[in-house]
Amino acid sequence: MTRTFPLWVAGKPVDGPESVEITSPYDGRVVAATSWASAEHVEQTVAAAADLREEAARLPIHVRADALAHVSDAIADRAEEFAQLITAENGKPILWSRVEVSRAVSVFRLAAEETRRWSGEALRLDTDKAAAGRLAYVRRMPKGVVLAISPFNFPLNLVAHKVAPALAVGAPVVVKPAPKTPLSALLLAELVAETDLPAGMLSVINVPNDRAAGLVADERMPVVSFTGSGPVGWQIRQAVPHKHVTLELGGNAAAVVCGDWSSKSDLDWVATRIATFSNYQAGQSCIGVQRVFVDESVYDAFKSRLVTAVEGLVTGDPADDETQVGPVINADAADRIASWVREAVDSGAQLLTGGGRDGTTVEPTVLEGVASDAKVSCEEVFGPVMMIEPVPDEATAFDKVNASPYGLQAGVFTHDLQTAFRAHRDLEVGGVIIGDVPSYRADQMPYGGVKQSGVGREGVRYAMQDYSYERVMVLTGLDL
Repeated sequence: MTRTFPLWVAGKPVDGPESVEITSPYDGRVVAATSWASAEHVEQTVAAAADLREEAARLPIHVRADALAHVSDAIADRAEEFAQLITAENGKPILWSRVEVSRAVSVFRLAAEETRRWSGEALRLDTDKAAAGRLAYVRRMPKGVVLAISPFNFPLNLVAHKVAPALAVGAPVVVKPAPKTPLSALLLAELVAETDLPAGMLSVINVPNDRAAGLVADERMPVVSFTGSGPVGWQIRQAVPHKHVTLELGGNAAAVVCGDWSSKSDLDWVATRIATFSNYQAGQSCIGVQRVFVDESVYDAFKSRLVTAVEGLVTGDPADDETQVGPVINADAADRIASWVREAVDSGAQLLTGGGRDGTTVEPTVLEGVASDAKVSCEEVFGPVMMIEPVPDEATAFDKVNASPYGLQAGVFTHDLQTAFRAHRDLEVGGVIIGDVPSYRADQMPYGGVKQSGVGREGVRYAMQDYSYERVMVLTGLDL
């Protein structure tokens, strides 16, 4: 019997008037069902969140922190259920789904810890004679209801990165999950409903993408946090310039392999890491490795190892514990990725491995000699495809990294401390990972990009700051 997931409207489970089947990207089978939210459900959701705004801002710290800790523990208790659900709706190999669940556990735990430290600060103002006897107390207040629009590629953890910081600062949050993958967010809402937070602190409503504009425009939700494609993100920002909009958009992340990374163990490590993290979500990660620039002194030795590592990846059924690379989200995505690879080859690129597809599963692919204007070089592939290129020195490599319109993260494989600091100084990205792939992300660190990769930062404490503002109280006539 197909499991049916209710929507969560103002903290209560409800069923919409129109059923929606959720299918596996791998084999097309129906894995569960939910429903579309009606216009009335959407209105109830937004109205309840807006009505709760002042009460939510006044919630004691211990209530918020305890609720977040409960959710963290509850996800951990139901970790395998969440992992199986992610694999079913997203097609992500179960080994990576389990990693995603463990990260969501961490996000809510970190939010609980940060909430207990969310106590403001006191500033003596008598540094000037005119301010004698004055003290400022600065606390952060929520900007208001958060509209969280999440993508399909991390259906639990990217929702967690929006929901946990909002609850931590006392902001009601309305989640619009990706229509292809709403199930993880709906199950998460069930766990939040178990806490002592007021009903309506979290709502999850499943609506088609063509109805999202109405949610974005609703003045009762002054904060919009969006993760997804660049064109949609910038349209949102242009549509509501008076709102606080955080955008986590695309990338075509680069890795640089420097000449000092030359030993056999070094090259084995970098080849394994790049092979794995170009393909670990079937390439559907905005910080998955797409472009690789390698010092020419180690290029040949690295190339052979990389091709071997890529060909050693296990591709197949995402429910199999051994599978490392599963399907992309749908046939349209597979068609687009395959066409981009053909375009690159037709323009002179060499196919070192891969290039084929079976339904929605695209073979892990490595290209060499890619033209600089080919889509696989200058756009976001969002598939298991990478290009490699030799460079004469690190300066050339850094210039090529910066030639992209995107700037999310970059990885630099070097043992040299000066090179590491030059990379941090010169690379136009939000994060530089030394000694590893750009795909590395710790959930407590600031995460976000520059240029076409977005605005604002995630990472629990940084998102809490993003969702709040400073309010100052000055006390006068104190005997300091």
